[in-house]
Amino acid sequence: MQRKKPLPPTYVLLALVVMALLHWSTPVVRFLSFPATLVGSVPLVLGVVLNLAADRQFKLHQTTVKPYQTSSALITTFPFSISRNPMYLGLTLVLVGVALFLGSLSALVPVVIFPCLMDRVFIRVEERMLAETFGPEWEAYCSNVRRWI
Repeated sequence: MQRKKPLPPTYVLLALVVMALLHWSTPVVRFLSFPATLVGSVPLVLGVVLNLAADRQFKLHQTTVKPYQTSSALITTFPFSISRNPMYLGLTLVLVGVALFLGSLSALVPVVIFPCLMDRVFIRVEERMLAETFGPEWEAYCSNVRRWI
């Protein structure tokens, strides 16, 4: 029996737990305090909107949103026109928002690690699959749209 790999939301939840634990156990430096921490709402909302927009495009194009599954369509419309990985970008923005709400330097550690982990665990595999599936169309898209922003 093949063991299921954790999906990106699991990594986000883990990052949120680690952020909270680091913030409350070793806050290191508090660089923001209330009400300045409310600036975190900007990246948080942007991240949620980006994820909802990307998810909507997956549904409109009737292709899979799940990592490791072969896509039936190459989506190049917004938000995929600004980032090849808007959902991972959105999740990272959500983490940035939460870190700003917390306001401590230690809460930023998972924010730095998360995109690197997404790149290694998901993005490289997904982009390889898209290159195999869509060939020259994928290459043209990559030459016009950056991986993150």
